[in-house]
Amino acid sequence: MLSTQSAQIVRSTLPVVATSLGDITELFYRRMFEERPELLRDLFNRANQANGSQREALAGAVAAFATSLVERPDERPDAVLGRIANKHASLGITADQYTLVARHLLAAVADVLGDAVTPAVAAAWDEVYWLMANALIAMEARLYAEAHVDDGAVWRTMEIAGRREETPDTASFVLRRPDGLPTEPFVPGQYVSVRVELPDGAHQTRQYSLSTAPGRDAWRITVKRERSADGRVPEGEVSSWLHAHARAGDTLEVSLPFGDLLLPDGDAPLLLASAGIGITPVLAMLEHLVVDSPDRTVIVVHADRSPTYHAHRLELSALVERLPHASLHLWYEDTTDHPASAAPHVNEGWADITRLTLPKETLAFLCGPLSFMQIVRADLLAHGLNPAAIHYEVFGPDLWLST
Repeated sequence: MLSTQSAQIVRSTLPVVATSLGDITELFYRRMFEERPELLRDLFNRANQANGSQREALAGAVAAFATSLVERPDERPDAVLGRIANKHASLGITADQYTLVARHLLAAVADVLGDAVTPAVAAAWDEVYWLMANALIAMEARLYAEAHVDDGAVWRTMEIAGRREETPDTASFVLRRPDGLPTEPFVPGQYVSVRVELPDGAHQTRQYSLSTAPGRDAWRITVKRERSADGRVPEGEVSSWLHAHARAGDTLEVSLPFGDLLLPDGDAPLLLASAGIGITPVLAMLEHLVVDSPDRTVIVVHADRSPTYHAHRLELSALVERLPHASLHLWYEDTTDHPASAAPHVNEGWADITRLTLPKETLAFLCGPLSFMQIVRADLLAHGLNPAAIHYEVFGPDLWLST
C-alpha cells in the first residue's frame, strides 16, 4: 500500500507519467543496454526490443500497477504481477537485478519529465517502483521455492529425443533428461524457456508451451517458425534456429516449467479457445482431462489459416473424441480442396463464439494472437461470463494492458 502522501502525488502525476511512459521506457532500455550490453545480447528478446513491443508492455504494466495502487489501495494487483513473475522465473531473474532496473528507470522518469519531477514526486514514484519490485521478488522467490531450486537456478540441459514436422511451418520436439530420470512435473498450461546460441554469439531465449500432459518421462514443445510480413525473411531468431539446426540427439538449454495459465481442478465447464500455435497449451489440458476428468464438459474452439497449417489437427480431434462431454468447433480462413473441410464441426472464416451455447459457470482459457483473444473475450462478456472467469496466455510481451 502506498503511503498517504505518495498516493496523493501519484494520483495527481499519473496522467502525465502515463502519457510519457513510451518515451520513459525507450530511454530506460537504451541507457541500461549502453551500460550493460550483455543484457540485450544474452537476456532480453532482441526482436521485441527492436519492434518496441517490450517497451509497450513495460509501460502498460507500470501504468496498470500505479493505477491500481491509487484506485484500489486495499488490493494488490496480483493479476498484473503474476504473469510477469512467472516470465521472470523462467528466465532465472534474481532480486539483485531489480536495483539496476530501478536506477535506470527512475533516472529516465526524471530526464523525460524534467522540472516536473520534484524530490517529492521522485520519492513517490520510487515508492511505486519498489512496491512493484518487492512484490515480484517475493512471488519469484516462492516460484523458485516451489520448484525446489535456488533463486535463478532454473536451467537444465535437455536432450532432443525426437523431432516431428507438424505443418510446413511448425515442428515439435520431444525433450528428455540426458541422465534418464523423469522430467520435472508441471501443470497443464505451463511453458518452458529455451535458450540457444546464435551465429553472432548472442544467447537468446524464447518461451514455448508444453504441448503434452504431465506424467511422462519427457516434455514436448511445438515451435512455429516466425516469418516477416512478406513470408520470406525469417523474423524469429530462436524459432528459425531450432527449425534449421535442432535434431534428435542434440541438447538444448531449457528452463523448468512456469506460467500462470493453469487448468483448475473441479467440475466447472471449460471453454478452451485457441488460434494458430496457441493450440499448444490446449493439447496439454485436453490430454490431462482425458486421464483425470473425463466427464467434464469441455467446449474446444480453434481458429487457423487452413487445415494444412493447423498443427496437431488430428491429435486435437482424437483427444476431444475421448471426452464424452466435449465438443470441437474449428474455423479456417481457407478450406479449399482439403478433405477435413467436409466435417460438420468445420467452419470457414473467423471464429464466432456467439454461435455457441455456453453452460453457466463456464471457465474460459484463451491462447493465440492478441486480436483473436480480445474478440473472443468481448463475445464471452456478451454471453454473460464473469470477467474473472476468462483467463489468457500471451506468447511474447503482454500487450493486453496497453490496448
